[in-house]
Amino acid sequence: MQKEGNTAPSSSATSRIRHRKRSNEVIPEPSKTNGGNLLVDDRNKYKSMWIRTYSTVWMIGGFAFIVYMGHLYITAMVVVIQIFMAKELFNLLRKAHEDSHLPGFRLLNWHFFFTAMLFVYGRLLSQPLNTVASDKFLYQFVSTLIKYHMAICYFLYIAGFMWFILSLKKKMYKYQFGQYAWTHMILIVVFTQSSFTVANIFEGIFWFLLPAALIVINDIFAYLFGFFFGRTPLIKLSPKKTWEGFIGASVTTIISAFVLANILGRFQWLTCPRKDLSTGWLQCDPGPLFKPEYYTLPGWFPQWFPWTDISILPVQLHALCLGLFASIIAPFGGFFASGFKRAFKIKDFGDSIPGHGGITDRMDCQMVMAVFAYIYHQSFIVRQGISVEMILDQILTYLTLEEQQTLLLRLGQILHERLGHS
Repeated sequence: MQKEGNTAPSSSATSRIRHRKRSNEVIPEPSKTNGGNLLVDDRNKYKSMWIRTYSTVWMIGGFAFIVYMGHLYITAMVVVIQIFMAKELFNLLRKAHEDSHLPGFRLLNWHFFFTAMLFVYGRLLSQPLNTVASDKFLYQFVSTLIKYHMAICYFLYIAGFMWFILSLKKKMYKYQFGQYAWTHMILIVVFTQSSFTVANIFEGIFWFLLPAALIVINDIFAYLFGFFFGRTPLIKLSPKKTWEGFIGASVTTIISAFVLANILGRFQWLTCPRKDLSTGWLQCDPGPLFKPEYYTLPGWFPQWFPWTDISILPVQLHALCLGLFASIIAPFGGFFASGFKRAFKIKDFGDSIPGHGGITDRMDCQMVMAVFAYIYHQSFIVRQGISVEMILDQILTYLTLEEQQTLLLRLGQILHERLGHS
């Protein structure tokens, strides 16, 4: 009897251990197959479609207005999106019981967030900030901030690091170190892509707007094709994604890339890079990429076609590469987010956008696309080497007014001597 009494608790303990192991896995319902959640089989799909459409129209309208306002407003929009993304991701692993015993611990996460923001945007906007400061006192102040920017950010981070060490509490170590690591992973994910996004904005709104628009187009048409024609499941991580939606969206996105590049590339305000933080309209030499080239259609082309020749911007060929990436590679950012949500057993990262979820749910593919757009632009578009503008930017950024005057006198003497010898 005693032996039987000992085996009962051990068997119950074993069952509890097994139950805990199973609780970390997403167990599919046996009644649902991989294709059981397809949009074509969803009875409430029209209601969700109208909610999603309503939110999409408002987002596109607001986005278009911000783009019309210019570079600074777009950058401000990126900052706001970052804050919402960080908030959603911070809340993902927080536990109310543990946080109640750690006053000020949430504030520490935001301290690291804004320190990282100061570091990233300080480096990105150092040249525009220095250019816009015309007042002598303001110029000296901005120059000092830029000069000691890295040291300021480092000491802010060290202050947060010391704050974290001093806040450690017994029986909370594992939770606190988990939150510390999670916070730093969020900073890497959020600010890595945002730094590329802001760099794209100041290289010309075109290089921000076109990639972002292609992701939106791909997302919309993947939803529509899957809504009406989707029958074949694409990937288990996203049960509602179908091959029909993926292929239909890919074709539509590539065509849209070619057409949109022709439309957007004809506006200098979108193609000119911004070198300062002013908000005026831009005018510049568009460069060979944005100058139309005319081609005569071959004789075998149908006679009913109204045009005998067409004009194509060279940038449209580059846009095809962006469209190909946006339709085939960028969706894997969404698949990654879907797997991430399944791991934590959540449907969406938030509920701030009706019908879409949270801000992070809309930015998963945009993050992948922004990085690619910047790398592609720097690798295949920007001319390599040192230019006069680059040297002038360095002079205006890192030399004081007195040093600039000395440089001007020395340069004048050197040029005078060379012209005299010639």
